[in-house]
Amino acid sequence: MDRASWRTHVLSKHLIQPPSGNVIEANPCLNYSPPELSERSDYFDAKEMRSLLDAHNLEDRDWLFGLMRQSNLFNPRNAAGRVFIAPDYNQSMQQQREMTMKRIAYLSDCGVFRGWLTEDGVDAEMRKFAFFEVIGIYDHSIAVKLGVHFFLWGGAIKFFGTKRHHDKWLRDTESYIVKGCFAMSELGHGSNVRGIETVTKFDKNTGEFVISTPCESAQKYWIGGAANHATHTIVFSQLNINGNNQGVHAFIAQIRDDDGNVCPNIRIADCGHKIGLNGVDNGRIWFDNVRIPRENLLNSVADVSPDGQYLSAIKDPDQRFAAFLAPLTSGRVTIAISAIYSAKISLAIAIRYSLTRRAFSVTPNGPEVLLLDYPSHQRRLLPLLAKTYAMSFAANYLKLIYVKRTPESNKTIHVVSSAFKATLTWHNMRTLQECREACGGQGLKTENRVGHMKSEYDVQSTFEGDNNVLMQQVSKALFAEYLAVQKKNKPFKGLGLEHMNKACPVIPSQLTSSTLRSSQFQMDVFCLRERGLLNRFALEVSQHLKQGQSKEYSFILSYQLAEDLGRGFSDRAILQTFLDAEATLPVGSLKEVLGLLRSMYALICLEEDAAFLRYGYLSTENAAAVRKEVTKLCSELRPHALNLVSSFGIPDAFLSPIAFDWIDSNSWPSTQQ
Repeated sequence: MDRASWRTHVLSKHLIQPPSGNVIEANPCLNYSPPELSERSDYFDAKEMRSLLDAHNLEDRDWLFGLMRQSNLFNPRNAAGRVFIAPDYNQSMQQQREMTMKRIAYLSDCGVFRGWLTEDGVDAEMRKFAFFEVIGIYDHSIAVKLGVHFFLWGGAIKFFGTKRHHDKWLRDTESYIVKGCFAMSELGHGSNVRGIETVTKFDKNTGEFVISTPCESAQKYWIGGAANHATHTIVFSQLNINGNNQGVHAFIAQIRDDDGNVCPNIRIADCGHKIGLNGVDNGRIWFDNVRIPRENLLNSVADVSPDGQYLSAIKDPDQRFAAFLAPLTSGRVTIAISAIYSAKISLAIAIRYSLTRRAFSVTPNGPEVLLLDYPSHQRRLLPLLAKTYAMSFAANYLKLIYVKRTPESNKTIHVVSSAFKATLTWHNMRTLQECREACGGQGLKTENRVGHMKSEYDVQSTFEGDNNVLMQQVSKALFAEYLAVQKKNKPFKGLGLEHMNKACPVIPSQLTSSTLRSSQFQMDVFCLRERGLLNRFALEVSQHLKQGQSKEYSFILSYQLAEDLGRGFSDRAILQTFLDAEATLPVGSLKEVLGLLRSMYALICLEEDAAFLRYGYLSTENAAAVRKEVTKLCSELRPHALNLVSSFGIPDAFLSPIAFDWIDSNSWPSTQQ
């Protein structure tokens, strides 16, 4: 057929009406149907589940949610007939910073921070945690600013200082008359606090300390609050007395006057725009022989007398340094907790969206399939949901041991907070990424929160301790416990290592479904991994030591086993908190669903950690059985997905438009509002 005939043939098909039986009809337009109309919500009580997850101060939390909802300061906006509140990230960096301070001032005026530094006791601390968690659900920038001001600046005064500091600073800090920051990190030193280069000397003639930044790498860096708002800072510095370096100590220094002007001999620069947290004014500080009163040394651990004598009841420099850092665990505690609430937000949004968004048909004329009805989509989100539940119980346990801390429990809090901070923040970043992808293009829109939260929370992996360094500290602590037990010939006690005193668990050669879901098997296989890795790690480090390597270099050479051991300890500890939470419930539907989640958590850990296969704790056949069981658990958890995210207790206004009527919120009329 020549070209002209071909074109005529094609055009005629467009112009001639086909037989009626062959008319192609358009599909009906999609309509949004709330998942509550079709999803099961009566199997267990979401309010009871929320009580278990949030654990404390539910009424206080709901009061604060309402307080933020009712104020225009929190940027309410309408979408599809619903009001959502979230910061306006289209604002400039400076505008975001000023809005952060206005919101903090509003919360302060409403009494939210009352007692945060001036009241003691478990109830006061748990109320503070509850409020802090709710504020973080709204905006991570506000939470970080509050964390620096109350937990770091305020915490340093409370725990490093003595009565003279408490009387002078705590009440004014709580009421925001004083705005504090925390100058520990430097350009040249972050995780290695011992190596910081800022120097403080004592001038006996005037009775003053003199703080100096001797080189550019000693400039204080990433100091939250320093760029714009802070009036005072805690300065961490090497203390030099009569030519002797006494190690790192903490001092109070004023950096701005009451009018906001930078004080003499202080230089401050902005760290600039960041990938997230632009509501926090991170700054850099140089000290040019800044003089402060002798009384500004935080002296609970060590002091300097008026005639320049160094005084401390702790003679060992290492123990003194450890005593300085012990109270700083509060930062790791709050970071771990906020990471889990971030994961809850993203899962609530992604799962709600997947229960209303459809894609493709599996039959020629059938309806398109809900995203969460695809086994592959279940596999992406439901294991992360189970992990989030498990880590919620871990975060609650961490809070409890922190608020009930004693000098004897400091070591446990340090190790557990290090392990959980790393594990929970890594989990959050993975969850945010998966939820972003699970929401498709809608996940890229800032108003839908999930995508933007990745950049807001990314910093958690490195601040208050780089996660990889923290996990190495965990393994070093376990190694020290191992050596102490060997040396004293006594059983293990503490850190959950008592299982090392028992006979080595035996894993069945063939794992059935009922065995895989048995809490006894799950704990046994986790303990088997931890026991084996600790023995291997101790042996490898000992071999390096015998070859003449230093202790520190031996740890460095054994980094792979250290990472595996840190993960093994953390996973086992998290599973134990899940089992403890489960044990508080009577037999019933709530406990049954938690059993499914716990089994999912345990089995997904088995599947994802190559150590189980690498070191022979699982055979390849049993690893295949685990994988198959995870798929079955996904299908069993699928009917409960909506109720499980509803149990997070996050009000609708704190989620996003795609968690609800995403068609209406993207309609033409909505663009005209």
